[in-house]
Amino acid sequence: MQIFLVVFFLLMPALVIYLSHQLSWVQRIGVIVTCYLLGMTLGLSGLLPAQGRPTAQLVSEVTIVFALPLLLFSLDMRQWTRVAGRALLSLLCAVSAVTCLATALFFLFRDDSGMAANLAAMSVGVYSGGTPNLAAIKAGLDIPNAQYLAFHSLDAVVGSLYFLFMLTLGVPLFRALLPKREPRTTSSPKQDSDIDQPDEDDYRPLLDKRNFGQLAAALVLALVAVGLALGASQVMALVTGAEASSAVVIVCLTTLGILFSLHPRVRALVLSYRLGMYLIYVFCLAVSSLVSLGELLQLDATVAIFLLVVVFAGLALHCLLCRLAGVDGDTFMVTSVAAVGSPPFVPLMARALNNPAAILPGMTTGVIGYALGSYLGISLGLYLRSL
Repeated sequence: MQIFLVVFFLLMPALVIYLSHQLSWVQRIGVIVTCYLLGMTLGLSGLLPAQGRPTAQLVSEVTIVFALPLLLFSLDMRQWTRVAGRALLSLLCAVSAVTCLATALFFLFRDDSGMAANLAAMSVGVYSGGTPNLAAIKAGLDIPNAQYLAFHSLDAVVGSLYFLFMLTLGVPLFRALLPKREPRTTSSPKQDSDIDQPDEDDYRPLLDKRNFGQLAAALVLALVAVGLALGASQVMALVTGAEASSAVVIVCLTTLGILFSLHPRVRALVLSYRLGMYLIYVFCLAVSSLVSLGELLQLDATVAIFLLVVVFAGLALHCLLCRLAGVDGDTFMVTSVAAVGSPPFVPLMARALNNPAAILPGMTTGVIGYALGSYLGISLGLYLRSL
């Protein structure tokens, strides 16, 4: 069963890519959204057995850690200098929006149990950083397991709805509401290559024997980056006495991917981006299959209202602040995804935008969010509890 599931997750995106060239409706929906919908259907229908969920989790974790450095190897750091200020400004707007809404909801749902303060703290932590911050806030505030598990379960569901919206209706909506991004003055590696194809979803070069050397080199570099990142996480765990953190792994992978890309021979591995994006499709299929109908039916209504308001009203407030600040639509969307979903989801948004240059600012602001999330969540929780 486990082997069958692994093969299914690895090969199904290839079929979706093929269908996107044969069926106009699949092409309109897009490969990412189709993979996401397939995964959610698999999870909600019960076709994914309970014993298969650990396999899906493992596939999602392995593919994302290899995809992140592969996506960064061929990117040009010079593109970051044009968007750094706007990306950081957008991140500030996102953190401000979620903090204001979480605090307002605290006063709305406030009671003697302290549940509202805990929900506000976890919301700020997870929607400015990510799931690792959520675990840290639980430990820091001694949040009851029941509240933590309810929040964590619903976070996966609300996050799925958020990503589907952002990858479909969100792209034309926010590009219409916010200023357009500046045209790129530097060509991307894919444009400069005779190997790559104009079609963004043409993955035939990955099967060309002439390109196997380039792909092998990219995979070896990615393996080195993954090994170093996992090692750094273990060292950090030994030093601090805590468990190994996935946030440390993501930060190290992003940093190593950027550092490797500074070498021109690494940037010349233009197919690394396409290989990484294929792994993102696999990740998208596997992670969305973990949504469970049983978990949906057991969720607390208060937690559901709290999170739906924080995520979607926070998205609207973030958009309004970015419009006032003059932040372009693409920067807004990648930083929003980095804040709500954490850095691993940034490449999905960049692909939907057809804007690979957006990966770097999105990943960078996501890493900053990881660093700030726990501090913001615990600080807000302690303050609200004191009121």
